[in-house]
Amino acid sequence: MPSCTWQVNTIKREIFLTFDDGPIPEVTEWVLDILNSFKVKATFFCVGDNIRKHPLIFKKIIHAGHAIGNHTFNHLKGWRTTNSEYFSNIELWEKTINELGVITDNKPIFRPPYGQITFSQAKILKGKYEIVMWDIITGDFDKSLNRKKCLQQCIKLTTPGSIIVFHDSLKAKENLQYILPQYIETMIHEGYTFAKW
Repeated sequence: MPSCTWQVNTIKREIFLTFDDGPIPEVTEWVLDILNSFKVKATFFCVGDNIRKHPLIFKKIIHAGHAIGNHTFNHLKGWRTTNSEYFSNIELWEKTINELGVITDNKPIFRPPYGQITFSQAKILKGKYEIVMWDIITGDFDKSLNRKKCLQQCIKLTTPGSIIVFHDSLKAKENLQYILPQYIETMIHEGYTFAKW
């Protein structure tokens, strides 16, 4: 898909941790504690309806100094949604955080749920947002995931500018709790730093 960021062009040994689908009680708060323990920053692509349900957890993400991005209000699949409905849902996300009085210091970023976005949707959205995709998706939401192999694969595939997708969701919780701390620890040991948008 053109006009989407799949990897950051950099010669620095820096990578971008991203989390999709939160904020969720316990899971997002656990992630924030882990990130804080390693003193690293990340980017959270939040679902608007979860922000509405859990505004205090959303504010914790902001106060901890992490970046936030739009992940639609209802986690919509762009391929199955009309443009007008899709854009209205994205605007509802914006309205939700504005009503919370949240001020962010990162530029407007958007990640399409499931990575599903049409050419026409991307063309229109790129006027307002940087559309952030990924080059490494952990698959932490998959209950049948072999965690050890997944961790090894994520480490092997990581290069400067990599964008890694985790999920701060109930479905991903067990895999996330195994993979995330070990991944961060390994990358720090290999001389990487963690950047955000």
